[in-house]
Amino acid sequence: MKTVKRFEIKIDIILNMKEFAERLKDLRLEKGLSQRQLGKLVNISHHAISQWENESRIPNAEMVVMLAKFFSVTTDYLLGVTD
Repeated sequence: MKTVKRFEIKIDIILNMKEFAERLKDLRLEKGLSQRQLGKLVNISHHAISQWENESRIPNAEMVVMLAKFFSVTTDYLLGVTD
């Protein structure tokens, strides 16, 4: 039973990665920022931001919270849980 639950959580994360990537990019562009500029403002490499926007890497919880605060949105919004 625990294996099924982990599998369901993994699927949810994968499905929400596309939404996260799109919302991160949209929010960044709304502020008129390049990936490099955003990286400098939030102390993250522009390479990491690129990977998140291209869905090739998943940010950790701390980064999601920090980005949500920076863009003044909820983590649920950023992760695609709410609109």
